[in-house]
Amino acid sequence: MTEKTQLYLVPTPIGNLEDITLRSLNILKQVDVILAEDTRTSGKLLKHYEINKPLRSYHIFNEHKTVDALITQFKEGSTMALISDAGTPSISDPGFLLVRECLANNIKLECLPGPTAFIPALVKSGLPSDKFVFEGFLPHKKGRQTRLKALAEEERTIVLYESPHRLVKALGQLIEYMGEDRQASVSRELTKLHEETKNGTLQEIKTHFEQGTVKGEIVIVVDGKK
Repeated sequence: MTEKTQLYLVPTPIGNLEDITLRSLNILKQVDVILAEDTRTSGKLLKHYEINKPLRSYHIFNEHKTVDALITQFKEGSTMALISDAGTPSISDPGFLLVRECLANNIKLECLPGPTAFIPALVKSGLPSDKFVFEGFLPHKKGRQTRLKALAEEERTIVLYESPHRLVKALGQLIEYMGEDRQASVSRELTKLHEETKNGTLQEIKTHFEQGTVKGEIVIVVDGKK
């Protein structure tokens, strides 16, 4: 393992730009290169904090092509920070492949603590948080029913990510497999001006979000099977 840290996984705010740690800002100012999921999105954050570092694109569509070149640069002594559009890299975002290859090549890395959407959503849900399962995004098509059937039997609290335009449909599917009276919570736009959390039964929540257009990043929290 290299003596100095060469890759830092740096969480970025999920909405409010003030939700970034002092250590994260210091690391972003110190590294040679910042790898960003979307350079336009990350550019706004870096400009806000007057961080002027080379910004390179690293996302799900190019990570397999770029990881070998990045490993070579690490071996040559480069230090980099990996950030996603929002939250902690590798949590439903690119990062896992790069971490795995760094470890395989004895390249020292660190993951800084910081924002991630599912923790505040879980806490705000009022559902048991001592034991829970994080599922991220369910498969869009193949394997989706299989996962829903399995989750219907899960006794721990379930945490899911979903896109706004699929929220109502997803709630309908959860009702189909878990029943309309299962307790749940949906949070959207966390830390932003129009932050909203709706608690209740799956049916009550579905009815609420059917009333208008849904916007923002979505976290669904569902009570486990009793």
